[in-house]
Amino acid sequence: MADPLIEFERVERVYGRGQAEVRALAGVDFQVQPGEFVAVMGPSGSGKSTTMNILGCLDVPTSGTYRFRGVDVGALTRQQRALLRRHYLGFVFQGFNLLNRTSAIENVELPLVYRGTPAAERRRRAREALGAVGLTGWETHTPAELSGGQMQRVAIARAIVTEPSVLFADEPTGNLDTARSVEIMDLLVRFNRERGLTVLMVTHEPDMAAYASRAIHFRDGLVEHDLRSEGAH
Repeated sequence: MADPLIEFERVERVYGRGQAEVRALAGVDFQVQPGEFVAVMGPSGSGKSTTMNILGCLDVPTSGTYRFRGVDVGALTRQQRALLRRHYLGFVFQGFNLLNRTSAIENVELPLVYRGTPAAERRRRAREALGAVGLTGWETHTPAELSGGQMQRVAIARAIVTEPSVLFADEPTGNLDTARSVEIMDLLVRFNRERGLTVLMVTHEPDMAAYASRAIHFRDGLVEHDLRSEGAH
């Protein structure tokens, strides 16, 4: 078996002190192999959002170890974590998080701007990413001219344009109707299978979780269940 892409070892995250102390994570252990599609589930307050913040290098453990490609992320500086996020991680959010007055292709280019990628290469890669999500011909449209499903496709194109090692998707279908949700999930499955893109997706919806090959259920700051399947789709 390959070395894990992601490894949590006895990870704890505590906020506050004394009587105000909240133990969001109480000693979490799991590994994610390259190319897995993992659904992260659990009720509010279960620890899944804290886990995703740590995975996305937006937070660090109070104790325990988070390793990404064998590197102890908690030992990195804030700037090093920002570089890891910029070069290896892609993000898709429930609310799309697009710049409203900016065209689809310019939204997709944005992560490459932060990387300092030359303009001609940015434009080419952004055009390819939009084509990969089925939006060829929509490059100049702003979010106001797009449907919810199209906006989420732009967001996915923006997440994959950097060719990340892992895609974090936080309730990616939460603002979409059933038909659009299925389209978005089919896209994520295709990128997972055809490109080997590792996907970690937070969802409350069992129908969406069924697209994943594995589901990690959190409760009270711990992993309650870690179940594998072949993926239903």
